[in-house]
Amino acid sequence: RATLFLPPGPGPFPGIIDIFGIGGGLLEYRASLLAGHGFATLALAYYNFEDLPKNMDNISLEYFEEALCYMLQHPQVKGPGIGLLGISLGADICLSMASFLKNVSATVSINGSGISGNKAINYKHSSIPPLGYDLRRIKVAFSGLMDIVDIRNDLVGGYENSSMIPVEKAQGPILLIVGQDDHNWRSELYAQKVSERLQAHGKEKPQIICYPGTGHYIEPPYFPLCPASLHELVNKHVMWGGEPRAHSKAQVDAWKQILAFFCKHLGGTQKTAFPKL
Repeated sequence: RATLFLPPGPGPFPGIIDIFGIGGGLLEYRASLLAGHGFATLALAYYNFEDLPKNMDNISLEYFEEALCYMLQHPQVKGPGIGLLGISLGADICLSMASFLKNVSATVSINGSGISGNKAINYKHSSIPPLGYDLRRIKVAFSGLMDIVDIRNDLVGGYENSSMIPVEKAQGPILLIVGQDDHNWRSELYAQKVSERLQAHGKEKPQIICYPGTGHYIEPPYFPLCPASLHELVNKHVMWGGEPRAHSKAQVDAWKQILAFFCKHLGGTQKTAFPKL
């Protein structure tokens, strides 16, 4: 269940699969913007949309493998590999895809955790158990909003914890975009654990870009800061973090970094689509 956006002009084009986080549905705006920069981009829904499950009991990578195969076989998509872009839970799905599936050339994680957090991640005979959480660790901010940054269970054993995604199996390079004021979870700490795990297994250190004063929802440039919203897990309004000026600047820079990363590793050339007036 997806929408494919193709750039203007003759193809084939380098391909990207774009995945969002908790809440589900089909969000198309980021994929459409990427298509304007020369990438054939698939906005992928995985629950709470049309005939997909309303709730997500576990994450089955076979569904995402089907999307990857669709892109690789599309005549307007240039292989041999596909790029992955995800935010939050979507970022962790992308890291899992890169770790278990073939033909992933480059992966961008925006405030992912590198962990199977609330639901098990399954692929064929492999399963990553969820780390789990404790809602008693919710704090209430001065504004009355919930602060859930500490509800996850401790990462006992660090990067060797059984709930860590085996990122050392990923074929292509990884870019980790981190908001240092993320109040969804401790993205900076988790990015460091991903880096430690890769290096401990003899892999190249991932590129990590940290943005001070920046919250969880790092969107494309000029999107307004989303300071808080209803969180499906706790069914309450939670704070996402971020200071407006710093967060806005981070969104502009992160977008440039993401485009440059995909151009470098997918063989694209940055293009901008101009409207026909």
